[in-house]
Amino acid sequence: MFKVFSCNPLNTSLLRPTRAQLRKYRDSRYGWQHNRQQQQQKQKQIWHTRGFWYTTGVAGTGGIIYYQQHLEDSPTGRRRFINVSPTQEHQTGLQAYQQILSQYQWQLEPAGTSTDRYVRRVAERIIKVTNMDLEWEIHVIRSKEKNAFVLPGGKIFVFSGILPVAANEDGLATILAHEIAHQYARHSAEKLSQARLLQVFYIIASFFVDPSVLQMGQAMSGLLLELPNSRQCEQEADQLGLYFMSMACYDPREAIGLWQRMKAAEQVSPPQFLNTHP
Repeated sequence: MFKVFSCNPLNTSLLRPTRAQLRKYRDSRYGWQHNRQQQQQKQKQIWHTRGFWYTTGVAGTGGIIYYQQHLEDSPTGRRRFINVSPTQEHQTGLQAYQQILSQYQWQLEPAGTSTDRYVRRVAERIIKVTNMDLEWEIHVIRSKEKNAFVLPGGKIFVFSGILPVAANEDGLATILAHEIAHQYARHSAEKLSQARLLQVFYIIASFFVDPSVLQMGQAMSGLLLELPNSRQCEQEADQLGLYFMSMACYDPREAIGLWQRMKAAEQVSPPQFLNTHP
């Protein structure tokens, strides 16, 4: 025989959710809003504490002292902030150097060719007068691109497309002296230091405004590293470059003719050199 169990349909207490179930449902549906509100309330509570402002004051004072201790004069006497050591700067340049060699490995001018000897002769004369003790490397890239640059650590790249614009040794000396002057003045280290400083600013702002501000700071720091040097740095490189080329017995007056040819070339096809030199 089967035993029949009776169920009272009026006993609805068995169908009611418990408080724990209601809490779990609420958290699963509105948990993200609830957590956000808690974070905001927690931040407000932190801001109103005396310890928070003591810590902020100490950190701010320490930051000002740190900034002041890392101010130094550029070769032209311009005051600037640098907290990147030469070793760190060279390491950054070495990584970029390997990437460029890999990218243009089939376009590198072989050593000993007339073009290679021509560029080396001009570059070595300028390097000599700077008295910079670096592991210099000089490469010519066979490309129509009109560009030239020096990576941190003394890695020189000259695109063959800029040689007709240079026109002669004095014109090429103007270009190379300008680029070597960037290395001499450690403009790459200056830019890296500015990116670090900007990153710290956004980290601090994320505590007061919103944590998502930190992602914006990372993007802005990366953009800063990709942008051309500031006009102050470019003017400084011009000034030092003219001095270096004259010390190397090149005619600095040729710089006028070079920039005139650059301007003329810009009307046909803008040189990459002008895009990175405001």
